[in-house]
Amino acid sequence: MNQSSIIRIAAVAVCMSFQASPQGLPTTRKPEDAGFSSERLKRIAQVFQGDVDKGQIPGAVLLIARNGSVPYFQAFGFQDRPQHLPMKTDSIFRIASMTKPLTSVAIMMLAEEGKIDLGAPVSQYLPEFKDLKVGVEKAGSKELSLEAPARAMTVQDLLRHTSGLTYGFFGNSLVDQAYVKANLFVRDQTLAGLVTKLSKLPLAHQPGTVWEYSLSTDVLGRIVEVVSGMVLDRFIRERITQPLKMPDTTFYVTAQQAARMAEPQMDPATGQRPSTIPPIQAFTTKPGWMSGGGGLVSTASDYARFCQMLLNGGEIDGVRLLSPKTIALMTSDHLPPGIPRSPGIVSALGELAPTPELGQGFGLGFAVRTQAGRNPLPGSPGDFFWAGITGTYFWVDPKEKLLAVLMIQVPFAQTNHYFRIARELVYQALIR
Repeated sequence: MNQSSIIRIAAVAVCMSFQASPQGLPTTRKPEDAGFSSERLKRIAQVFQGDVDKGQIPGAVLLIARNGSVPYFQAFGFQDRPQHLPMKTDSIFRIASMTKPLTSVAIMMLAEEGKIDLGAPVSQYLPEFKDLKVGVEKAGSKELSLEAPARAMTVQDLLRHTSGLTYGFFGNSLVDQAYVKANLFVRDQTLAGLVTKLSKLPLAHQPGTVWEYSLSTDVLGRIVEVVSGMVLDRFIRERITQPLKMPDTTFYVTAQQAARMAEPQMDPATGQRPSTIPPIQAFTTKPGWMSGGGGLVSTASDYARFCQMLLNGGEIDGVRLLSPKTIALMTSDHLPPGIPRSPGIVSALGELAPTPELGQGFGLGFAVRTQAGRNPLPGSPGDFFWAGITGTYFWVDPKEKLLAVLMIQVPFAQTNHYFRIARELVYQALIR
């Protein structure tokens, strides 16, 4: 038996036989106690370890919780394939846009304290946004016509992505091109600097008229800073992750944490890691830009505690961040009837897209399922979810008192497949 075969067998033995207890969540004695079939849960390992063996993914971690306890928590494959380092249940992942729900919770905490009015103009907190204009493309013209907004962008617009802002890379409109030229994604800038840049760019849409996934949540992060008087990482640490016992959810890591960060595998065509997944070095020093839209790293167990807090109506282990009514507001569909969705991002999101055709809308920080049927993926009306461009994914199903967290680091082109397969594998094993 050669060395690589021995390493692979050892990695599989460690990852398949070890079911750890997640931080602060009790482990179910038998999956059947939580309504799951032990036999059917084995299919999860068959699929994910099978894809590891075929070289399609380096590794993954999947955690399922139901009724407040954990019937399934497994790691598969490699945390770093070239280094032959096995994946562990406490491996740390770049969670990208799964940062957005934490920033949204921060906003809602300040709203509960009477410090933020969700219906107020954004310019009430960020005066730079007072004179924003909307970019309108005229037929046959290569220049934008600038128009005054019909109404002001509100904090609610930022939370539900109807602000008129964009990202710049899901389309090629003149506004998208202006975003690209503005060099917005610079790590050493501050949130204040980002907001200043955005204030000089035209909006892609009239506020409230189009659902366009965007830098809205980064702007929310700046509002948190202005209103609280704390930089965003401090607010999230002191008000959210420390109280919830989420020690590995952070914008930058220690040397000890860096050793636990999961790496994507090399693209055989280029010999490079995916461009959508920043290198570990980007997280080993404190960044200037604390991206409330995509800057955090986390573990499956950390993020499961955050999800359990949401599922519990804003509280876990005696620590309450939000009221049940606030959670109900956040997990309701906030998109007006008939509002169009940006085609580019809808195409990219696939079954995650908040469209009526899929029976889904968008709340204050994540997508929500509004109807049974229509969507090819299993779930329940009222479940809410979001994902990261790096391959991370979560959903919370209040009807089933269930949550699941998938941690994986794969190129963007592979993400939707694993989001779909995770849902299928979890629900097929739920038998009562």
